[in-house]
Amino acid sequence: MKLKSSSTAFLAVPLLAALLLLASRDVGGAVTCMASELAPCLPAITSPAAPTTECCTKLKEQQPCLCGYLKDPTLKMYWTSPNAKKVADACGIPYPIQC
Repeated sequence: MKLKSSSTAFLAVPLLAALLLLASRDVGGAVTCMASELAPCLPAITSPAAPTTECCTKLKEQQPCLCGYLKDPTLKMYWTSPNAKKVADACGIPYPIQC
């Protein structure tokens, strides 16, 4: 019986190590697309105000989602506004957005 528990422990250690490695790895930068995350950019897009650091951070996080936002009729008007280019340039985001 002692041999059986030793071999089980011998197999469990590498399995546990593999599971820990998988759990701790980066998920590849997956982004949850939520237009509400860009609320800090609204003043800069709708007025002459400069974008805040928080706006630029959120815009960079949501950059993979911008094409989807452009396809949404409710959101498109913000990204095609004259101030959108100003905000994108200030934040270092390519504009026009290539979809």
